[in-house]
Amino acid sequence: MKTLVIVTHPTIEKSVINKRWTAELEKHPEKYHVHSLYEVYPDGKIDVKKEQELLERFDQIVFQFPFYWFNCPPLLKQWLDEVLTYGWAYGKSSGYKLGGKKMALAITAGIGEEGYRPEGKYKYTMETLTTPFELTFQYIHADYKGIYVYYDMEQNASDEWVEASVAPFLGFLESLKAECPSPAVQERA
Repeated sequence: MKTLVIVTHPTIEKSVINKRWTAELEKHPEKYHVHSLYEVYPDGKIDVKKEQELLERFDQIVFQFPFYWFNCPPLLKQWLDEVLTYGWAYGKSSGYKLGGKKMALAITAGIGEEGYRPEGKYKYTMETLTTPFELTFQYIHADYKGIYVYYDMEQNASDEWVEASVAPFLGFLESLKAECPSPAVQERA
């Protein structure tokens, strides 16, 4: 079963980890279908029907993005607003087209994990900050499988740090195929 990975990074060519993850996924087209929103929609004009048809083809969907201002990049928010429509993704007569599909988040964060603790700099955990995604997936009856977070990009962007992120990231994606993966997976290198 192939996994759809929706990559949302506005400057992927300047990225460190998201660029590396995407390159790794593209080595395995039999396992992963990479869909880069900023490449497909550089003008921000989303083809809703095309996106809905794409989503219907996959049972596992992962949203990969850098954590910007405690949220996702703007095109992903726009995509959620426009693609998850009433009558298709939710609503009495929708058939909940994404119902039962496994969905997860793969996030890169600039600061270390300690900053995302109640006693840390930002006071909230990554699970708390990503609750709107969890609720969105619940609302459309999808099966939310949690998040994978790779921390500390601002302080530790060495080649070794980037390479250390690849195997755990792929492991998280593979865990989605299991019947009962952990509901919230976080990795620390």
